[in-house]
Amino acid sequence: MTDQQSHQNSETILEVKNLTKYFPVRKGLLLREVGQVKAVDDVTFSIRRGETLGLVGESGCGKSTLGRAIIRLYEPTGGHVSFLGRDFLGLSGGQLRKERKQIQMIFQDPFASLDPRMTVGTILTEPYEIHGIGSADFRKNRVKELLETVGLKASHINRYPHEFSGGQKQRISIARALALEPALIIADEPVSALDVSIQAQILNLMKDLQEKFKLTYLFISHDLSVIEHICDRVAVMYLGRIAELATRDEIFKNPTHPYTRALLAAIPRIGEGKRKVVKSLTGEVPSPINPPSGCTFHPRCAFKMDRCSSDVPKLMGVGKTGATHQASCWLVSDNYLKKEQI
Repeated sequence: MTDQQSHQNSETILEVKNLTKYFPVRKGLLLREVGQVKAVDDVTFSIRRGETLGLVGESGCGKSTLGRAIIRLYEPTGGHVSFLGRDFLGLSGGQLRKERKQIQMIFQDPFASLDPRMTVGTILTEPYEIHGIGSADFRKNRVKELLETVGLKASHINRYPHEFSGGQKQRISIARALALEPALIIADEPVSALDVSIQAQILNLMKDLQEKFKLTYLFISHDLSVIEHICDRVAVMYLGRIAELATRDEIFKNPTHPYTRALLAAIPRIGEGKRKVVKSLTGEVPSPINPPSGCTFHPRCAFKMDRCSSDVPKLMGVGKTGATHQASCWLVSDNYLKKEQI
């Protein structure tokens, strides 16, 4: 059985449908609402157990907001989130706390996500205390195991975050995410604040932990090279919406959406000789307060048609790979977009 067939047959643990998150824009003495920032706008996707779905796009495209809306650090404006078969947005109080054990998050900045007043042992013990899990001895032994699991020493238990390097801090953050044995981990730019040499170590650690503990990741990043290294499938976001969703191989070998192709063309690659000239992006990213009508990418697209400025495209199947490769582009539906045209 191929990896793709295995993923198709595995259980869907997260299903997001038409999710939106708008932030009000207020002005004046009375702070009246004068507009909305459409950070996440009608996003739909699913994640299967054991896979890594990469969420990639330029800064400000809404990918971090999407991750936080799923876990309800931001309450979504609309849409549905089903986690392990349950309506996650319909939970409250103790039910929500119980289900949140199964979804954990690794944040971008390990310097800010760890309380400098707490020792590593206290930080890693906190999840067990919140959920009333185990005795004091159990918690202490478990914390030592977690530290060793992420490549640190059990003797580090009494140290404070400022005594660790950036990579070590992120290992502590990963240990905290693992503490409650979650079904899903949302990793929000987990290596972007680290040196390149340390990035590779953290990525390899996450891959090893995924294999060891059968973890599922939603991996958020602006770096396509990182996404290519760790992800099974990739969702490309632009201005709050998904532009393209496909397997890693399809995204990197057969990109369809003009935005995806422009992103890939910007990746520097060594030893590939002269690369094919790709039409670059023009103009500025529009404001999410007043996004363009129709396809939000059309003001910057070299292949826009009349309908692109008026009709909003949905994710549509691409050719024979339509079941695993989708793009929200009218050129796909009109069978117009050809690889040699970009």
